[in-house]
Amino acid sequence: MQARPYQVCRSCVMDTTDLQIQFDAVGVCDHCRVFQQKIQPSWVTDERGRQKLNAMVERIRAHGKGRDFDCIIGMSGGIDSSYLLHLAKTELNLRPLVFHVDAGWNSQEAVNNIERLIDQLGLDLYTDVIDWEEMKDLQLAFFKSGVPHIDTPQDHAFFATMYKFAEQHNVRSILTGANYSTECIRNPIEWMYYQSDLVQLQDIHRHFGTRPLVKFPTTSILRHKVYLPYMKRIEVVTPLNFLPYNKSEAMRLLADVYGWQPYPQKHFESRFTRFYEGYWLPQRFGYDVRRVQFSSLIMTGQMSRDDAIERLKTPPLDDLTIAQEKQFVASKLGITVGDLEGYFKLPKRSFRDFRSQENVYRIGAWLLKSLGLVRGGKR
Repeated sequence: MQARPYQVCRSCVMDTTDLQIQFDAVGVCDHCRVFQQKIQPSWVTDERGRQKLNAMVERIRAHGKGRDFDCIIGMSGGIDSSYLLHLAKTELNLRPLVFHVDAGWNSQEAVNNIERLIDQLGLDLYTDVIDWEEMKDLQLAFFKSGVPHIDTPQDHAFFATMYKFAEQHNVRSILTGANYSTECIRNPIEWMYYQSDLVQLQDIHRHFGTRPLVKFPTTSILRHKVYLPYMKRIEVVTPLNFLPYNKSEAMRLLADVYGWQPYPQKHFESRFTRFYEGYWLPQRFGYDVRRVQFSSLIMTGQMSRDDAIERLKTPPLDDLTIAQEKQFVASKLGITVGDLEGYFKLPKRSFRDFRSQENVYRIGAWLLKSLGLVRGGKR
C-alpha cells in the first residue's frame, strides 16, 4: 500500500500524522471545518454566555444549600483548573471543595500551585491517593502492550475517583476546566484512545498485568455518560466555555495574584504526562500533541500559525531532559532504563488490537450530536 503524501493543514498545524485527517480542495483540514461549522457558530462568550452561566451558578447554589460546599472542582495544578478555581471563588461566589487525585506523579510545581491557590482562596482540599502498587502494575501493563495511550491508567483513575466521590456524597455539580478556547481541536483517536473505556483497560491488564486490581478505581462510558447524569442527576459544568478565556491572560493573572508557576507545556503538571507527551508519543509514534494544542490556539486567535510552525521545529524536550525523565520514570516504576528502552522498541500496537467499546463511543457520540447535547469534535 502506497504511503500517504505528507501534508499540513493550511489553516492550523494538524498534519498527516493524524492518519484519519481529511483536507478539502484548498488544503484546510476537517479539524478546522468542524470547529468553524459546528462549534464556533453556537459558542457564545458575551452577555448571552454570562446569562447561561449565571443560571447554572444559581442552580448549583440551590443544590448546595445547607451543605459545606456546593460543588467540587477537580484540581491538577494546571492552567485551566487553576483559573477555574480562581473564577469559581472570586467571581462566581461558589463554595467549591477542591478535589485532587494523587496518582503518584505530581510535579513539585503542581504541588506548589495547588497549595498557593488553596491557601490564598481559603478553600478546603480533599486528596484521594491511588494505591501505588496497583497503579504501577497497570502502567507497566500499558507499556508492555505497545499501545500509544499509556497515560490511560492515570486519566481513568482521575475520572473514576471524582465521580465516585460525587455519588457517595450526593454532590450534584462537578466543575471542570475543559474548554473550547484551548481545546477546540481534539487529539486523534489513534493518538489518545478513550481513557474511560473500562473494557480496554481490563483487557490490557489481563494480558500484561501481574497482580489483581482490587483498590484501583474504575468507571465506564455508560456509567458516567448515562447512569450518573440521568439517574443520579450529577452534572458536569464547564464555566470557561461561557466567558472570554485567554490562556496567556489567565497565566499572567494567576502568576501576579497567587505566584502560580507556569509549565513548559500544557499537561506537564504531571511528571508522567511530561514524559509521555514530551518524549514517548513523538519519538516512538511520531505524534506531537503540540500540534493539537497549537491548532486550538490558532483557531481561537491566541497564536499565529507562523509562531506555531516555528515552535514545532524544536522538540518538546531536549536530550538532557529526556535522559533525566527516563531515569525518573524507570526508577519510579521499579524497572531499569534498559527495561524502559526495551518497551520503546516493542512492536507498535493500537487500541484496535485489544478489546474495546469503540462502537459504544461511536454510537453515543452520534446520538449526543444528533440531539444537540454536544457540539463538534471528530472523536
